[in-house]
This record gives sequence, structure tokens and C-alpha cells, in this order.
Amino acid sequence: MDFFQVEPAYISKEGCRLIWKGNDEDDQDVIVLSKEELESLVELLSKESTGKVELEDEFSTIWVNTDTTQFRLKEHKMLEVKTQLLRKEILEYKKIPQEQKPIKIYPKEYFPSITIEDEDRTENNKTLDSILGNKDKTVTPESDFFRVIAIRRSTRNFDTTRLVEQWKIDKILAAADTAPTAGNFQGFEVFYVRNKEVKKRLVEAANNQPYVNAPVVLVFCKDPSRVKMNFRPEILAKFSLQDATLAAAYSQIAASALGLSSIWIGMIDEEKVRRIIDTNLIPSSILCIGYPHRNRPPKSRRKLKDLIHVIE
Repeated sequence: MDFFQVEPAYISKEGCRLIWKGNDEDDQDVIVLSKEELESLVELLSKESTGKVELEDEFSTIWVNTDTTQFRLKEHKMLEVKTQLLRKEILEYKKIPQEQKPIKIYPKEYFPSITIEDEDRTENNKTLDSILGNKDKTVTPESDFFRVIAIRRSTRNFDTTRLVEQWKIDKILAAADTAPTAGNFQGFEVFYVRNKEVKKRLVEAANNQPYVNAPVVLVFCKDPSRVKMNFRPEILAKFSLQDATLAAAYSQIAASALGLSSIWIGMIDEEKVRRIIDTNLIPSSILCIGYPHRNRPPKSRRKLKDLIHVIE
């Protein structure tokens, strides 16, 4: 595993992501540094000093030595990089003003946001497995899958006075990462819209549906360029649409498990949405999530005998 590059963090432009890559495209490790962790590392490297930087998970540590910098991680794994190379890459990275990037969910790369309001700080900096672990006994147990899907209900009337806890948003985004995709290439990206003005503009792009201006707004976009398979472009486009759809569905089920409601928005002006969120990718859907004003039972569905066709 060789050190590859330094990139901006997804949610904050103040931190960074350190990437190591192996021989295969999917073989990589990523360490996300917060603003404070990055500043501590920069201080040591710029002074050509040796020392230690403790990461926020209280287990992982960066040891800066004269020749080699070691990243000793919580899972008893260690990554290394030549200190001279790391110093060059980090100091060059700090010279360039960084733009905040949209959230992209890739294998091994999901970390929760660096700020969680009104929540225990121990919810910070968890791996994907621990994010998906259920710590709140007031929500539906994830193991009770059939109850989760039975109580799911589309909601168009959110309680805008209740903020969705950031740890719940982290779980919902992490759930998107677990969705199956064509060839495991994950031909989609997720834009987590927090800007209030952008939400208002998305209402117009979604056929003036007012509930698009919800507490949590996620725009799922197709990215066929990620699907490295030998098929015609239209097939790759279909794969990426399926990938984005499955990811949105997983996020919607996760929201239901966490005591939230959601509404899937498919009636969108794709070009308007692209301009509003500033992307060349084509949006497939908008998922709006929040606490409902009141919980309602699911609507009746057609009988299974009318839905299922058995071929002997």
C-alpha cells in the first residue's frame, strides 16, 4: 500500500483526506483529518520536528519521525509514508485554497461529519460499521427489518422546528454506501444540501413541491464514468441509474429505522438541479428527510396474489 495523495475532506474544506492505494482500483485506505489534527501535523512537518499527533477517536496516532511517518490506527493497522514526501504533499496542499467538496460515498472512505450539535462528542469519527451500529434504544432496532419497512411512510409535512441529529444523518449516508452496485463500482454520488437558499431553489426545480425544502435534503446523481465495465454507454448509464436508485432506497429505509420520515422526489428538472448544485452529473432523485408532524400508518397495498406472478 503506497501513499497516493492529499485531498480535501467532503464536508469541511478545513481538514483533509490522506489516501493510500494498492494495486487494484478498489484497494485503498483513507484517513480523514479534522482541522485541528491537520494543523498539528502541519506544525510538526513545517518545523521539521518529530512528535505525535493524537486523533479524535482517542485510539489512532500519527508518529512523525525523521525518516518515516507512521499512522497507527484503531484497528491495529499501520500505514506508513516517507516523512519527506508527506511534508512536501501536506505543505503544498496547505498553500492552495481548498473548495468544499460534495459528499461522495466510496468503500472504506465514509466518516461522519466533524461537527455534531447537541450530541455526545463520542459519536464523532466512527468507521462505517460503528456508524451503522444502533446506539439509541428509542429507534427501531435495525434487526427488525420487516417492521422497519412496514412502518415506512412517505411524508410531505415535516416538523421544521426539529433538527435531525447529525449522527442520524451520518447513519443514513453510511447506509447509501452499503447498497449493491454494478461491479461494485458505485456509479453514483450524493450531494448533501445544507444551504438554505439552495434548498429553496431546488423547490422550483422539483415542480414547485414545497416539501423539498426539508430538514435534510440529499440529491442522488448518476456517475456512469465510475462504472469501468466493457459495455455500451447507454448500458453504463442504466447501471449508474440503478446504482443511484438503490443507494437512495437504502437511505430511505435507514431513515425509517431511525424514527424519521422521507419523501422520494422523482419529478425534477434535471438541468435546473444540475445548475443549482453545480455539477455535470445527472440527478436521478431528491430524497427529503425529517421528523413528521405526525406519524401515520402505511397505506393499503394490493394483494400479493395480484402482485406476484409465479412461473413454474
